Amino acid sequence: MASMENPDQTKSGDEEKHVTRKLGGLKTMPFVISNETFEKVASFGLLPNMILYLTNEYHMSIATGANVIFIWSAISNFMPILGAFLSDSFLGRFLVIALGTVTSLIGMSLLWLTAVFPQARPPHCDSPMTESCVKANSAQLAHLFGSFVLMSIGAGGIRPCSLAFGADQLYDPSNPKNKRVMQSFFNWYYASVGLAIMISITVIVYIQDKAGWVVGFGVPVGLMFISTVMFLLGSPLYIKLMPNKSLFTSFAQVTEAAWNNRDLVLPPMESGGAIWYFHKGSKLITPTEKLRFLNKACMIRSPEDIDMDGRALNPWNLCTVKQVEELKALIKVLPIWSSGIIIAVTISQQSFPVLQANSMDRHLIPGGLKIPAGSFSVFAMITLTIWVAAYDRIVVPLLSKFTKRSQGLSLKERMGFGLIISCVATAVAGLVESKRRAAAIRQGLADNPYGVVHMSAMWLVPQHCLFGLAEGLNAIGQIEFYYSQFPKSMASIGVALFTLGMAVGNLIGSLIVSILIKVTKTHGRASWVSNSLNKGHYDYYYWLLTALSVINVFYYLLCIWAFGSTENGNKVEWDEGDGMEDELEADDHAKGKGSPIVFPH
Repeated sequence: MASMENPDQTKSGDEEKHVTRKLGGLKTMPFVISNETFEKVASFGLLPNMILYLTNEYHMSIATGANVIFIWSAISNFMPILGAFLSDSFLGRFLVIALGTVTSLIGMSLLWLTAVFPQARPPHCDSPMTESCVKANSAQLAHLFGSFVLMSIGAGGIRPCSLAFGADQLYDPSNPKNKRVMQSFFNWYYASVGLAIMISITVIVYIQDKAGWVVGFGVPVGLMFISTVMFLLGSPLYIKLMPNKSLFTSFAQVTEAAWNNRDLVLPPMESGGAIWYFHKGSKLITPTEKLRFLNKACMIRSPEDIDMDGRALNPWNLCTVKQVEELKALIKVLPIWSSGIIIAVTISQQSFPVLQANSMDRHLIPGGLKIPAGSFSVFAMITLTIWVAAYDRIVVPLLSKFTKRSQGLSLKERMGFGLIISCVATAVAGLVESKRRAAAIRQGLADNPYGVVHMSAMWLVPQHCLFGLAEGLNAIGQIEFYYSQFPKSMASIGVALFTLGMAVGNLIGSLIVSILIKVTKTHGRASWVSNSLNKGHYDYYYWLLTALSVINVFYYLLCIWAFGSTENGNKVEWDEGDGMEDELEADDHAKGKGSPIVFPH
């Protein structure tokens, strides 16, 4: 795809070092950050009130609406895997982000049209919870779900690449303070995203509540248009790294080569008896000892495996040491990645807290400002943003004096504390819902799903703050952890792993709701997740999440113990002194600069 980009921006080797001094840097941040900020304001501004739009305008039950949102979020988080694959292997991050931004704009426009044209929705119904209302027909649902799918596809282009693309602009290994600069970039980038989400779930949600759906959905469309224009305007200033060869193909080649060579006997690591296949100039000349069965993929059986130019005759039978270590890096983080699924379930609770707030007194002070039900999650974002800023500027300097580590808490410690706090958050949510439900029944609202309980919705603030703190610790820790374990060529896949965990969490959240509907709705009793909050037992639902979260903490401890045992003495030094090893390798081959492998003696 080099022909689609400015040739001055896709050089390799020494030319790349010269070009990157002119391109990238802080001057690109307004364009990169503004794109991400406006996109987040637009997309996240649609999410908080969506359960109300689905139940009131499309006459869905609470459980059905919640499942639609869970699945929409899951697709939005699954698509970054495809986006990462396309960006790292074929199109490059810039083009994937640009395409994703335009696709999101089209999807949001379609959703806006469902509000503009009454024919796109079922006939109006005053009380969808108590009346038998006309359901949406197939064409109306196809229009609605089509807009969701397009927004998910757009998210798949933006989310895995935006953070890594921003890091590309600042990455400078010649700078001795580069590690600290990158850590600050991660934290402040996430803080800017948090600020954008705060705006979306206050201003956008308020507009939806006061001005209606037409204006409320129209404003995000306008913001997404600005996001698209801003990102494209910065195009001449960006560092646009060329895509690597297909990493997924590389993983498949390593797997098949290891299987094809399963009859080979691996020598002791210290013997040096094996001949390993690697490219000329590579630092990775010997594979690590863990997951040794994969090392057979880079063992040279005989000189006949190599052609006259020193290349593998069959890449499905012989792979480089670098390819093997890339697959090992991915496999080794998977257990820790899986420990992030349950917290993804807990921090993805978009629908039920909105309905709880909608049934409570939402005045900030008696007779004062009434907070929109969808805006209470702003307290999670405020907590997250304050924590990120405080951690970077206050906590890290203090902790570094005691831990002797420049980053304060280790990444594993941050992820672990995040999991523990998420347990506390779900427990608090269960206690508050139990109190709210008891108050509703005591006030005679058991059979009135639209009744407002005489209980301040500010009781919901502590759980939102705890969820924000848990996300600030675990989510940022996860992203940094993957970035630290993978070579720069796999950066987008590292970020996509986080969104994949969120996707699996969304699906499990939907599965839990569906199971609870069937299991708990027995003998004429309402299910825990009933259409009526006061008849259901959403407190039991939160207690179930608490139990799963506690179990998950112990599972995480097991995972980091296992990871530590595979990491000790097996730290990989990747071939990326200038971050362009793969491009340099391809350029060397094209110009015939000697044999791409070295036979050790």
